[in-house]
Amino acid sequence: MTDIQQIFREAWSNALAGVNAAEQEAEKVLERIADAAGLSPEDVRRNAREFGERLAAQRRELERAIDDGVRRAANRFRIPGQEELDALRKRLDAVAEKVEALSKEKGA
Repeated sequence: MTDIQQIFREAWSNALAGVNAAEQEAEKVLERIADAAGLSPEDVRRNAREFGERLAAQRRELERAIDDGVRRAANRFRIPGQEELDALRKRLDAVAEKVEALSKEKGA
């Protein structure tokens, strides 16, 4: 199970690195367009702000889509969640207590 988690972590990290690289490239392109178009600094700031807001929204959508994809993939592998693991630990502790009590009864 640890290998699968590591694979998902690496995939998530790679996806975020790709998004960051795309954001940086988009900023460079925006600067070149502003220079070529002869926009004023005020226009550049306004356009950059609008562009940044759209880019941030798209990034959130992408992160949500990746999260959903990872969740669906994990569900296919039937990887238990934290709640399921906690419930299993409680059941195992209860069984261990019963076994210990029975072994004491037989030993006595």
